[in-house]
Amino acid sequence: MNTTEQSLQVQDPFVTKVKRWVILDTQLKMVHEKVKTMREERQHLSTEICEYLDKNNMVHKKIGIHDGDLKVYEKKDYSPLTFTFLETHLTTLMTDPSQVELVIDYLKDQREIKTIQDIKRSYKTPK
Repeated sequence: MNTTEQSLQVQDPFVTKVKRWVILDTQLKMVHEKVKTMREERQHLSTEICEYLDKNNMVHKKIGIHDGDLKVYEKKDYSPLTFTFLETHLTTLMTDPSQVELVIDYLKDQREIKTIQDIKRSYKTPK
């Protein structure tokens, strides 16, 4: 066996894995786009249904469906706990800006960092 034949045999499983990765990545992208669209539509419908129930004094009623019930409930939607949020609100507690900066820097330094290798896909822009 010459070296070209050997390299083709060694590369074949690698090329197969790369092709499979690209197929899966493409499928995942399509699924994510579909899920995003479905969530947006569901949210729009939720708003319309809740408005209808509220307008017709039916907020506390259950809507029977084939496999259970739908009912209106209130949920709390918290904004993310970001460093900007912390810095803004710590300044109301601490008068010394250097102390706020010290706390923020400390918290940033204490985060667990895990470094892994991964594959990132970039798309060609159409001409």
